[in-house]
Amino acid sequence: MSMTISTDPPACPPLADLIAEIRACRVCAAHLPRPPRPILRGEASARLLIISQAPGTKAHETGLSFNDRSGDRLRSWLGMTRAQFYDERLIAIAPIGFCYPGRAPKGGDLPPRPDCAALWQAPLQKAFAAIELILLVGSYAIDYHLGAGRHPTMTETVAHYHDYLPRFLPLPHPSWRTTAWEQRHPWFAASLLPDLKSRIAALLAG
Repeated sequence: MSMTISTDPPACPPLADLIAEIRACRVCAAHLPRPPRPILRGEASARLLIISQAPGTKAHETGLSFNDRSGDRLRSWLGMTRAQFYDERLIAIAPIGFCYPGRAPKGGDLPPRPDCAALWQAPLQKAFAAIELILLVGSYAIDYHLGAGRHPTMTETVAHYHDYLPRFLPLPHPSWRTTAWEQRHPWFAASLLPDLKSRIAALLAG
């Protein structure tokens, strides 16, 4: 009995299809200072999802999220090596805005384009089915995902992070500006970071 072997490529899983669609997105191209380069990463097995604001210039140039000093600070908060952080089998990174938004007139980057979150955040939440914890890094991610459930300020929201567990854990953005913020709020290093590192270690070990 003869057997026919299919030469068709295997069907892509839903997450791979979605990521490919996002990387091909050009919805807000007319509003960006550079050609669109949507940046996100993660495999279906990822257990931790990091949602930040939008890529900076270095991320845009290299195609790698948190490939700068803010990434070094974030990895120190999480107790992760660089290799662990970029292991897509364990860690997914999907910012609120996938493309570099440009510089603000008074310095710093512009806010993430609103188109991205409205189009892609809900589908991504469903597609990353193995996610056990979502880190909301910075005010834009916190405001979008916690909405009316957040506290009046980012600091208060982070201080009351237990309110949002086990699904979400809010964090400040790990830019150089956070150095002074950490000094003003010693509870962050004394209480939140040990808890965060313990949760991350359990995720990675499991």
